[in-house]
Amino acid sequence: MSTAALADARPHRLSDAALASLGAGRPDRSTIAELKKSQLSRNLLLLHEIAAVVGPGPLTDLAEAERANPARVRELIARPLFGVWAASCLRDLQAGRNPDVSHLTDIARAARIPRQQPDKSLRANHNGHSITVRVDDSNPLREKLGLPPAPPLDAEQLARWQRTFTEAWRLLVTSVPADAEVLATVLDCVVPVLPDPAARGISATSADAFGAVAISEPADATALAVGLLHETQHSILNAVQYLFDLLDKPATLGYSPWRDDPRPASGILHGAYAYLTVTRFWRTRSTDPLAQFEFARWRAAVSDAAGGLRDLTPAGARFVAALTAEVRPWLDEPVDPGVLRLAGSANRDHYLRWRLRNRHVDPAGARELRRAWHAGEARPNVTSELRPAPKRALEASARLDLTHRFLRGDPLTGPRGEPLTGSDGDVAYVRGDAAAALRAYPDDWVGLILAGGFDVAPELAAVLSDEPDRLAILGWLS
Repeated sequence: MSTAALADARPHRLSDAALASLGAGRPDRSTIAELKKSQLSRNLLLLHEIAAVVGPGPLTDLAEAERANPARVRELIARPLFGVWAASCLRDLQAGRNPDVSHLTDIARAARIPRQQPDKSLRANHNGHSITVRVDDSNPLREKLGLPPAPPLDAEQLARWQRTFTEAWRLLVTSVPADAEVLATVLDCVVPVLPDPAARGISATSADAFGAVAISEPADATALAVGLLHETQHSILNAVQYLFDLLDKPATLGYSPWRDDPRPASGILHGAYAYLTVTRFWRTRSTDPLAQFEFARWRAAVSDAAGGLRDLTPAGARFVAALTAEVRPWLDEPVDPGVLRLAGSANRDHYLRWRLRNRHVDPAGARELRRAWHAGEARPNVTSELRPAPKRALEASARLDLTHRFLRGDPLTGPRGEPLTGSDGDVAYVRGDAAAALRAYPDDWVGLILAGGFDVAPELAAVLSDEPDRLAILGWLS
């Protein structure tokens, strides 16, 4: 590459006000433009590092194309999947492997072809707000986004995506127009991926692919709108983190309201930031009980997760302060009491189940608990330790599924009164009948804790799972 091209790999700066606007999830066009320029600089620097290892040979064609059409080459290098390739290529070189560098020739070839409209794209316009997004369903590099890519879309599938996208864009422009504009500026391409049978829909971004979202075909327009908002925030935060260290100890594990496994502090920040705009979207749809539930649930989760972050750098403290200041007024906004109960229960349910699977009492502590229980003594001062479970990181919750059904007005039981999912205790709990739930939960520690209002660490109760009187145990541990 030429010296002129590498000159684009310049230092980038953001003002304190710009950083705060990013933290609040309200960046303006100039701030997003600076982030996009910084991603081009990063890709150019990666390319420079690759050339330093492999020599100038593989870059000859690209250098010639850059001399003929520098703007087009920079446009192609700025694309998300080029960033994925460059980062992966450099990691392979640093590990002593021999990566395929033919992608550079492909870029040079593409630069020589007159610019055309993409073969597949999604377009929408509503109330003067427009968006165009490439559909990248054939690039071999899409496998590097971390989810299994779907086969190329046929005409019928693309038309179905377009219909859902059009409606999703209408929802976004109507509900959160400023967030819609940010999304339109950041989102470069959608990569369709295979669905996960265990999830309603899956999506992901890569720290190396600014502006790319890998996502399974959405169930409806609302799911697509929420998924794109969520993943775009991840892209923005990834770009910010290439400019600033936000955490002194980003690897410290802790509880994340969005995952069933312990997450590093950097992941907890990502979750809070991604759900900030999702919560803002639900906030605008207050006439829908399910939207009220999502708003009430996630406003608390975002506030708690962001407020619990420690070891922030000065830049991180400014960023997180803006995030928490954005969500704080939402905590006082009225929500239907019944919906609020279900939202609080869902958050507590998740936290208790997370503790049950990821925190454990050591053998000595377990023996002391059993001895004290059998001796009729007061509960001993026994604690637990973090020991992440080697299981799936995202697990289904029958109580949450039933809650969604309840809020939609769908039946919770079949024609013979049998639960459509979960247990009789789950159905009773969601309906607000705590007494019936307690009677119906014979061995569900979390269900018993929720229905009985106990303040108990479930991993301590689990030590006494062989004992018959679980309500007495929970009373003793409270």
